[in-house]
Amino acid sequence: MDQIRIGKFIAETRKSINLTQRQLADALSISDKTVSKWECGKGLPDVSLMLPLCSMLNITVNDLLSGEKVSETDYQKKAEGNMISLMEENKENKKRMVQSVITGIITIIAVVALIVIASFISLPTIIRIALIIVSAAVAAAGISVCAMLDIKAGYFECPHCKGLFVPSTNDYIKGCHTFTKRRLTCPKCGKTGMCKHRITR
Repeated sequence: MDQIRIGKFIAETRKSINLTQRQLADALSISDKTVSKWECGKGLPDVSLMLPLCSMLNITVNDLLSGEKVSETDYQKKAEGNMISLMEENKENKKRMVQSVITGIITIIAVVALIVIASFISLPTIIRIALIIVSAAVAAAGISVCAMLDIKAGYFECPHCKGLFVPSTNDYIKGCHTFTKRRLTCPKCGKTGMCKHRITR
């Protein structure tokens, strides 16, 4: 999905029917920041909002996902292309999730191995300290890579409005979490809760 193209299309269509971002946001019960995020190409509307959004803008979902008004002759071709794009996006998200898990496992094994070597093998003090420093660096690097892959692997679902969103890196790192949920503030409804991680839309 070309988020920038879709965002420009939303902005142009909204302006053509004389709607402000605030008016569109109020009609969809979301914040104007969310509309601005779409129009800047920094995110796509949640699936649950696509039909109401298209109804407001007098366009089809196919128009929205194509980022342009689709002619009758191109409709089937564009629909198939959009479906393939969604399938590829879901496949890529699953791939990132697997990479995140593998990176986490490798990081844990490497850090534990370095700590065991530093603790139980007779080594000069300087080498022991160096191993501890290296293990801390490996842990920090591994956690960072896991976090970046996890953020990009899908979306988080708000428990209140059921909207899907991708959190900022800062919000993601600060949020306390379980294996499948993370405490985040939804950009759509503004409420904070334990948001479930979802790979697909």
